[in-house]
Amino acid sequence: MSWSPEAPYNDLPPIPPAQNLETVSVLKKLVTARAELSGLNEALVSLPNPSVFVNSLALLEAQASSEIENIVTTTDELFRADTHRADASAATREALRYKIALFHGQERMRQRADLMTVGMAKEICSEIRGTETDIRQGEGTYIGNPVTGRRIYTPPVGRQVIEEKLQNWEQFMNAATDLDPLVQMAVAHYQFEAIHPFDDGNGRTGRVINGLMLVAKELLREPILYVSQYIIQHKNEYYRLLNAVTKSGAWEKWIIYMLHAVEATARSTRLKIKAIQQLQEQFAEQLLADIGPHYPVALSDVLFEQPYCRVRDVVDGCGVSRPTAVKYLSALADAGMLAVQRAGRENLYINARFMHILRSPDADLSADS
Repeated sequence: MSWSPEAPYNDLPPIPPAQNLETVSVLKKLVTARAELSGLNEALVSLPNPSVFVNSLALLEAQASSEIENIVTTTDELFRADTHRADASAATREALRYKIALFHGQERMRQRADLMTVGMAKEICSEIRGTETDIRQGEGTYIGNPVTGRRIYTPPVGRQVIEEKLQNWEQFMNAATDLDPLVQMAVAHYQFEAIHPFDDGNGRTGRVINGLMLVAKELLREPILYVSQYIIQHKNEYYRLLNAVTKSGAWEKWIIYMLHAVEATARSTRLKIKAIQQLQEQFAEQLLADIGPHYPVALSDVLFEQPYCRVRDVVDGCGVSRPTAVKYLSALADAGMLAVQRAGRENLYINARFMHILRSPDADLSADS
């Protein structure tokens, strides 16, 4: 049966496809992608407290991945809402659920000895959507052209059909295969998007799984490789190449696209970590000058978990009294290291230079390559 965008693709072939996926061009791109990924992991492992960076980087991915689905919020809105949710917009709250889903998936993966399962995908999608999610029922789901609305792809229908294809996807995700893990990730990502198992949240769920898979394959210590910003910048190409795999089995170009995304994102994230480390050193010097040598070491961690900080974050994170926490934050604000913004009945202390690094393109961070 030939594929048609108008008809449910119940004949979606199982993975892996019966063709050579690691062509010469793919292998060449694998060399540079793996090198950047290894550099990122080394930068992460060298950090005394990697978890300090994970929260902020997860929020960046939450924003970008949501934007792909036209759920738009700003970086400032998202970071502010992560600290003070009272005035968060619906789009911002939805983007925040992406971060919760990522951390939930990471914890579930650890509990299941690094296995990626259909059940985990359901849980991740449920967290993203904020409602219990199961395999979609009935027909009517399709992918349309965002400009014309014309149907460009109709995923499989029928619970049994979808479940069978998901079982094949799960087996491939956890298989002992000779394929490079990055190639395996690219193939699995296409298949998940093509199955489109849920009524909503498929794209975001698939992108959470990408990061978790790299941890499961021991390529990264933490799921901090977030390709969504790259996809936003090359969104038309992303959908064109997904469709080309469906129409003509054009796996090579799709895999190379995903390897480009890994390479560019790993490099960008490594540069951000380097710039953040340098800023942390400047903060340490300022703390020493303003507070003295006896400030809690955990204070730096609190200030770099994300750009917005409350007094009680310092109280909880450093084990100090509220007056002491206020003294620390006020000293940094007086020195120009933190900005102050009123939120209801409390102050938010903003690490503006940290925020700048998180938002900045590579060229604004470092000439290092």
